Amino acid sequence: MYIDLIKHIGYQIKLLVKWFLLIVPIAVIVGSLNAFFLWLLEEATGYRMSTYAHHSWIIYLLPLAGILIVWSYKKYGKNSAGGNNLIIDEIHEPGGGVPTRMAPFVLFSTVITHLFGGSAGREGTAVQIGGAIAQQFGKWYKLDEKDTKLILISGVAAGFGSVFGTPITGAIFALEVLAIGKIKYHAVIPALIASVVGNFVTIAWGISHEHLRLVNIAKEVNVQFNEDLHYDHIALLIGKIALAGIAFGFAGFLFGELTHKVKEVLTKVLKNQYLVPVVGAIFVIAVVKISGTYDYIGIGTSSYLPGGVCISSAFHAGGAKAYSWLMKLVMTAVTLGSGFKGGEVTPLFFVGATLGNTLAGVLNAPVALFAALGFIGVFSAATNTPMACTIMGVELFGSQYLLYFAVVCFVAYYFSGHTGIYTSQRVSAPKLIGRIPKEQGTLGQLRKEKKAFPLSNK
Repeated sequence: MYIDLIKHIGYQIKLLVKWFLLIVPIAVIVGSLNAFFLWLLEEATGYRMSTYAHHSWIIYLLPLAGILIVWSYKKYGKNSAGGNNLIIDEIHEPGGGVPTRMAPFVLFSTVITHLFGGSAGREGTAVQIGGAIAQQFGKWYKLDEKDTKLILISGVAAGFGSVFGTPITGAIFALEVLAIGKIKYHAVIPALIASVVGNFVTIAWGISHEHLRLVNIAKEVNVQFNEDLHYDHIALLIGKIALAGIAFGFAGFLFGELTHKVKEVLTKVLKNQYLVPVVGAIFVIAVVKISGTYDYIGIGTSSYLPGGVCISSAFHAGGAKAYSWLMKLVMTAVTLGSGFKGGEVTPLFFVGATLGNTLAGVLNAPVALFAALGFIGVFSAATNTPMACTIMGVELFGSQYLLYFAVVCFVAYYFSGHTGIYTSQRVSAPKLIGRIPKEQGTLGQLRKEKKAFPLSNK
């Protein structure tokens, strides 16, 4: 028995060394490319915002930017347009592979989207960079199908962890995003190595992540409950959090469905595919001009004028309007649904934080806490990754609110139904509490069959 244990330990160490040596080069390159991407994104956003302070001509070039993106992908991108869904498909059922060209294509097209005023994020870009680089290394390593899947998962983890500065979340996200209701822990060590190293490399390049910290939450809670949190008060707060979780679940559902619907309608109505981004861009420009604000375009981490609405402002009372979350949701759905490139997660942070700000007023709850809960809750609902989002709450905001983070993420997850921004996600277990797991297909298949909301597992 002891001999078997020694052999087991030796074999595990051998595997650990193997995967460490295979993954570190990938994570270093992914972390470096994401550092370059984040720097370009900051430069593009800074230029656009400084331009708006003087004149707003640059947003009128958004239609041309959309045409350029669609043309480049059509002419040279091959299957790169498949994006995150292509990577998920390749992990489940390897086929044509993830093209290496996906990395530069999505990097520069995302920067172009942000430069000219599209509303998008950065997670999709980072994940696609990670997947593309990992696939290329898999070919160089001459890995078999099984190990190639592990390498792709590791690439996703390196991309996500390094772009947000959340290495543990990056590892769990890469495992959890593949299938609803199922996590395969066989890849957790490679994913964790990739995410940690990728994040370290990005920081080493001098890139600082925008870690939002809960501001004076303890003070707010203490003041609200007369500086004495009895169990009944905590129960009341958790009840409010659960109600907010339902709202966050609806917002996540609405975001995913609207994005898919915009794409479906525009591609069906407009036979010329170059008109699709033009129409989307015209809508964005029109909303900006009618509303008189640029707060709901771009990445949303900061406002272009003092007093504007952004993610950080949502953590303070009066930092968001009642409709801010819906404005950002619609602008992002139209931007991404009409063919522009970028991620969905940072806009989801904006939607969640501003909705949380509004709900805090309605429910008489701590503003910053509910902004943080919305930050991760809407993300959980739209990506179907409640475990990763709970961990993200801890990494970004602190462990003392772990219970609240878990409640809101899982409630939002269950109430969003079989919907989400990644149509290639498999439904390994339906979102029915207490039901026996039963394969349901992909989210894309369930949308076509109009089975987004399960009523049973039969």
